[in-house]
Amino acid sequence: MNAGLAGIIGAIVALVFAHGRSSPYDNYVLLAYSLLHDHTIWIDRVWPDASIDAVLFGGHRFVVNDPVPALLVAPLVLLTGLAANQTLVACLLCGVATGAAWLLLERLGVANGTTVWLVIFFLAGTDLLWCSMLGDVWFIAQTSAVAFTLLALCELAGKQRGWLVAIWFALALGSRFTLVMALPVMLWWVSAGFRAPDRNSRRLVDFVATLLPFFVVWVAYNEARWHVPWDSGHTIFYHQDPFMGSDTGSPFGLDNVPVELYSFFVVPPMLRHAFPYLVPLSFGTALWFTSPALVLAFFARRPVRLVVSLWVATVLVAGPSLLYYANGGSQFGMRHALDFAPFVLVLMGLAIREGLGAVWIAGRALIVWSAAVGVWGCWYWNTFVRPGT
Repeated sequence: MNAGLAGIIGAIVALVFAHGRSSPYDNYVLLAYSLLHDHTIWIDRVWPDASIDAVLFGGHRFVVNDPVPALLVAPLVLLTGLAANQTLVACLLCGVATGAAWLLLERLGVANGTTVWLVIFFLAGTDLLWCSMLGDVWFIAQTSAVAFTLLALCELAGKQRGWLVAIWFALALGSRFTLVMALPVMLWWVSAGFRAPDRNSRRLVDFVATLLPFFVVWVAYNEARWHVPWDSGHTIFYHQDPFMGSDTGSPFGLDNVPVELYSFFVVPPMLRHAFPYLVPLSFGTALWFTSPALVLAFFARRPVRLVVSLWVATVLVAGPSLLYYANGGSQFGMRHALDFAPFVLVLMGLAIREGLGAVWIAGRALIVWSAAVGVWGCWYWNTFVRPGT
């Protein structure tokens, strides 16, 4: 198998689980339509109702989520208008992410047999498949961010062209801006080398020169929406959220950390006396149950500089989610973990590449468990939560 075939399989699997659905939370279709037909960045004319996240600001309704997925949906919107299927694009992005995961592990020197195990885990043992098969506004953003982050890491593990790393990273940022927290580590990888020390100032110049226009556009986009250089959309939404929000203050705070840690690491599924007996809570289900194979990342030891920097990137990217007032629900598992999952996948690959002995037997059992739980979560959502969409 190669990366292309893995990507095709990943897309097909996502499409099968999507069973022809078109997400009702198609904010990116609405945004793309407004951009193409009304030449506006607000969605007043096509805003359906309050069932989707769209903030009211300055007399207009805005999609609060980051805009890159709207650009990816735009070709379909040109062809089919508001009937464009956002979920289809999410499934295709799932294929890109799956293929990129394979290529990344291949470039890290992970054996093909082991790569199969890790790619199966990444597709089904994380929330990647679940997010992709639904394709809702929040979920396609997660899949898009994962796909482009993996492509950036692929380039770092390959030719290390600074300009191309910047393009992939910019597209990831434009999908989930929380990944900006990884920028310091990206800068270090580009300038000092990824897999091994390899200082190259030209790569750094290319990276910065290519990324800088993205930030210029990003500031202009925020000025046009919120009249400030930064993205204040989530704060505005927090002030308008009738369920968990507040009229004042910030959506980010240390007070949110205990609930987030409980969500990520503690909360179990619910046992019932009737079929299906085990129920994932819409609040989320902790990683120890849904993705226990992630523990393999802790066995990564070499190269030390890469292992340490990957953990730094993981912690930095997890930071905004741990401080945020909402944990990502309604959801299966913990979808915000996808923000840092690409870095953890590299750690898992490094750990297994060096040989884990008997631990790898347990590791494969954990991968089987993670993938089985992920498929079960998709089945449960399709059967009981969203059977008709």
